Amino acid sequence: MLWKFSGLIALSLLLITAPLTAAEVSKSEDPTDPDNVYANVDEEYVELIQLFADTLDQVDRNYVKDVDRRELMEAAIRGVISKLDPYSNYIAPNDLERFRTGVENEFGGIGIQVSTRDGHLVVTSPLIGTPAYEAGIIAGDRITHIEGDKTEGITIDDAVKKLKGPVGTSVTMTVYHPTSFESEDITVRREMVQIETVMGDQRNEGGDWDFMFDHENKIGYIRISSFSRHTADDLRHAIAGLLDDGMKGLVLDLRSNPGGLLTSAVEISDMFIEDGKIVSTEGRNSPKRVWTAEKEGTLPDFPLVVLIDHYSASASEILSACLQDHDRAIIMGERSWGKGSVQNIIELEEGKSALKLTTAGYQRPSGEKIHRFEGDTEADKWGVSPDDGFDVKMNREQKAGYHTYRRLRDMDTIIPHPPAPEPELSEIDPVLSKALETLKSKTSSS
Repeated sequence: MLWKFSGLIALSLLLITAPLTAAEVSKSEDPTDPDNVYANVDEEYVELIQLFADTLDQVDRNYVKDVDRRELMEAAIRGVISKLDPYSNYIAPNDLERFRTGVENEFGGIGIQVSTRDGHLVVTSPLIGTPAYEAGIIAGDRITHIEGDKTEGITIDDAVKKLKGPVGTSVTMTVYHPTSFESEDITVRREMVQIETVMGDQRNEGGDWDFMFDHENKIGYIRISSFSRHTADDLRHAIAGLLDDGMKGLVLDLRSNPGGLLTSAVEISDMFIEDGKIVSTEGRNSPKRVWTAEKEGTLPDFPLVVLIDHYSASASEILSACLQDHDRAIIMGERSWGKGSVQNIIELEEGKSALKLTTAGYQRPSGEKIHRFEGDTEADKWGVSPDDGFDVKMNREQKAGYHTYRRLRDMDTIIPHPPAPEPELSEIDPVLSKALETLKSKTSSS
């Protein structure tokens, strides 16, 4: 007996659009009566659902070979989701338990954050001290193959699934470096990834980070690599130490920071502003939520420069946008990534499968959106842009040199080492160099 796709979907549509009791059904059967709910069903939507159902029915009946109906339906669902954004995804029954529990308890990773843009799998951040970082993978690199399979058009969730695996195993990737226009095969061993999220430029002899970059002018420097559960506490502790040492100004470096926990970004934003809106979310069918600052616990009003680049995303954009809109910091560097969307997990099939769906977007205090939607251009408002006069870009050669310098410096400073000749900061990191000069001029005149 053939299963009728069209009949099943038509019935489902009826149940979804008109979940009525028997009493309500008998209320009115006149199609011209405005109280008749059947008159309010979108006829175009019904026609499109019928087209979808007829297509599946024809494939099921007449395709040259038998096709597994579940595979066919899941492929159709994924096709629908692929027209939305890289962050929405269908989670099949076989993948749901792994998604719910996470893979951190039994699986390892290589230490990178990835996203997709224009069909390419892009590294937004190699996490410092991880296997990928030590292998030389940098923000902006494209992973074109994983274990020989092309990644063009791959979803973020599928890419993560391929990159993660049992601790101690290895994964081989083909990585294209835009800074050198070259590709290479890189094999990386998976490990349990545990990282520091609050760091300085170099370590003291005891192994702790030295957060005072310029001891003479009392200018601090703190890098935040991502926003985790402990980031806000670690940052507050680092700033408290700097203030005890007489800090006059601070550089907060969010470059290549892929984001993390919203709660962490909100808590850190609250450290720097006394009141007002931090961030809000709003969607077509989602209630508006607003996070606001409280005066208690606010840090002193010292000069602050925040560094961002194209790979600063999500929570780092929430923090930098908040500080920019409240005139609490100078934002310096280049325009951010534009990832400011909220995903909800919607159970399907009574919990057997699920849909991760973008249902809302983050809005900065000014009300402008953060997310860069499909079709948005450079002329549109999204993400976070540097303040006027503080747009500092590095060319291809500078970026390659900086990432090599930063990686070697981080790896060297894990164990205290004797001083060595260093390149001029203005040559190796012109963004940080300008930030320091800006703070020197502000603190010397105060």
